[in-house]
Amino acid sequence: MRLIGKQEIEDIAVGAALLGTGGGGDPYIGKLMALQAIEEYGPVKLLGVDEVPDDKLIVPSGMMGAPTVMIEKPPSGEEAINAFKSLESYLGEEIYATMPIEAGGVNSLLPFTLAARLGLPVVDVDGMGRAFPELQMVTFYLDGISATPMVIGDEKGNTSLINTVNNVWAERIARNTTIQMGGSVMMSIYPMKGENLKGSGIHNILQLEEEIGKSIRLAKQNGKEPIKEVLQLTRGFELFKGKVVDVNRKTETGFARGTATFEGLENYMKQELTLSFQNEHLIARTKEAVLCVTPDLIAVLDSETGLPVTTEGLRYGARCVVIGIPCHEKWRTEKGIATCGPGYFGYDVEYRPIEELVLEGVK
Repeated sequence: MRLIGKQEIEDIAVGAALLGTGGGGDPYIGKLMALQAIEEYGPVKLLGVDEVPDDKLIVPSGMMGAPTVMIEKPPSGEEAINAFKSLESYLGEEIYATMPIEAGGVNSLLPFTLAARLGLPVVDVDGMGRAFPELQMVTFYLDGISATPMVIGDEKGNTSLINTVNNVWAERIARNTTIQMGGSVMMSIYPMKGENLKGSGIHNILQLEEEIGKSIRLAKQNGKEPIKEVLQLTRGFELFKGKVVDVNRKTETGFARGTATFEGLENYMKQELTLSFQNEHLIARTKEAVLCVTPDLIAVLDSETGLPVTTEGLRYGARCVVIGIPCHEKWRTEKGIATCGPGYFGYDVEYRPIEELVLEGVK
């Protein structure tokens, strides 16, 4: 156990935005919410997974909806509390701790805001090791843990309790409800015991996010190249360096969908890269080859600062480096690829690990 204060939040926000692969909510909004809560209520206890009792109830908290909506409709924090308390009341059991459902600017930090206000600890674990756009795309689903009962809440004070026959139906019903609630909501989901969490969750994700953010911060202070530090820490690969020349982005069916096109610079002159995203970046390809594809991670970093750029933050003229990172081994199983591989999103390509694609490109 250790305490998370303001500097830790600053670093986690950067690392979470990077692992969020373009999605997971605006990191600036998430950071401000967490910083304000910690200033008002004090530091938050962060527990290692092994410190959680097997019989205690753990409930992840997070945002659902299109990240683009949140820019115009930022959450107050009350939505998360309403959803959390409503689920606790329905279950008739006290919730021991909360945790992030995924890595992302809001979704890694919202649990700290909630925990500070309710006096709860946060567990250093999540269900993705990155961000994905749909509710069933978590390791808990791979291991047969139910997403429901779940509660979602909006800024007006509405809450909706959802019980479904499986996690795919939870995504469908909750997504439609989210659209009616204005395109973004806060949720409490996947209630589980500590024993289930230990076996199914991706451990030490917040620690990794903090290390990534810290490495970028210290690299800039010490005159080092932040992107090189990130690649070393994440075992990642540089895929492309270029300038954003086109962004086609729209919000539909509760997601931010679109493409971004990059014109190559330096070693990538006369090449063009296209990123396709659904909240998160899902596939990076040139006219000649696929460079990286979901469930492996694709992140866009500012070429000067090394800071991550979200899908809603992509702007014409921005000079960026696109990197790829191997996903957690659970996503490379047959069920993992079926759940969030390229075929699920309609891409007519076969999933191949980024290590293979990079090696093939070098040849």
